[in-house]
Amino acid sequence: MAQTHQQRALRDVVFVDGVRTPFGKARPDGYYAETRADDLVVQCLRELLRRNPSLPPERVGDVAVAAATQSGDQGLLLGRSAALLAGLPATVPGYSIDRWCAGAMTAVTTAAGSIAFGAADVVLAGGVEHMGHHPIGSGTDPNPRFLTERIVSPDALNMGVTAENLHDRYPALTKERADAWAVGSQTRFAKAQADGSIGRDLVAVATRSTERGYGLATVDELARPQTTLEGLANLKTPFRPHGRVTAGNASPLTDGATACVLADAGTAAELGLPVGMRLVSYAYAGVEPEVMGFGPVPSTEKALALAGLGIDDIGLIEINEAFAVQVLSFLDHYGIADDDPRVNPWGGAIAIGHPLASSGVRLMIQLSRQFEQHPEVRWGITTMCVGLGMGGTVVWENPHFDGSGDAEGNPA
Repeated sequence: MAQTHQQRALRDVVFVDGVRTPFGKARPDGYYAETRADDLVVQCLRELLRRNPSLPPERVGDVAVAAATQSGDQGLLLGRSAALLAGLPATVPGYSIDRWCAGAMTAVTTAAGSIAFGAADVVLAGGVEHMGHHPIGSGTDPNPRFLTERIVSPDALNMGVTAENLHDRYPALTKERADAWAVGSQTRFAKAQADGSIGRDLVAVATRSTERGYGLATVDELARPQTTLEGLANLKTPFRPHGRVTAGNASPLTDGATACVLADAGTAAELGLPVGMRLVSYAYAGVEPEVMGFGPVPSTEKALALAGLGIDDIGLIEINEAFAVQVLSFLDHYGIADDDPRVNPWGGAIAIGHPLASSGVRLMIQLSRQFEQHPEVRWGITTMCVGLGMGGTVVWENPHFDGSGDAEGNPA
């Protein structure tokens, strides 16, 4: 049989640049109550092209956009429709993708596969979630066999209850620790915001409100920098009487969008595009849906094994804070202290917000910027839990690494 294709080595994939909208509260008085979800994505795509003028729009090989609820203003083949609305040439294809909270992360890893294989040189990837228009689970119809055949516990369909289950399973994960983590997230985010670390990647969004008229969203709307342990101690536990999960130690309901540029390393060099980080490996893993917050543990184990690294090699960790207890379960598994400076140094979703399918790229944007600030760190990860019992992890290499420290950023 004649050979019909040529074997070739996989190409290196790099994260070039990323942006996001300010994240807004998913309420009638929030930033984006009267803004379409797809327009939030369009704003991000346009800003990426504006910030990277050496990238010809016709060189974009694909556009991958995630949403957990793919209906209404988050439907209609979101990647393709957003590409057209953003002014990309009609020759640029696009598609939608869904892995709930890890939607944008999956958009990135899926796009990376096409780049590595040579199907595209440059891909725009991201996600959006307008939880004000589409509350979590809205419009879905879970198969009744999940419950009638006891495939999953009823707990698995309520993310807050799965967080309570983690507290049950691991008694060391106390409410006091969860509240302390939440206060730390708010404090670290406030500092990063004050020193300008956060603002450089935010896309200003013009907003409209029937009551307030026109406005401009320029900063994240959800942060509560005055949060204290005393203030969190007596909050209601909505998922269980006398529980441990509260509005204070969980991420708030959020609207927002993210997008990034991924490229083959050779194409990035050819076009003069900056390189924020290099993709090393990635993995997804499943866990019992009833304790979905534990998902980042096995996904990280798989991703690190593929990279030939251990957790002690990782100098920066961006983990999504769906719930504080979910982060703590990861830290305890790996023997990482609650105050380890490697973990979410700019705060996390408890302060910033978690617009489901968009959050994966938010983690990547922050890690890329932190790599710039820490050339002594070589490796970092972005990781998150996923509804219905999964985790996702991506291992990244710092292109600015100068060998001046050990893997964890300590002086050599």
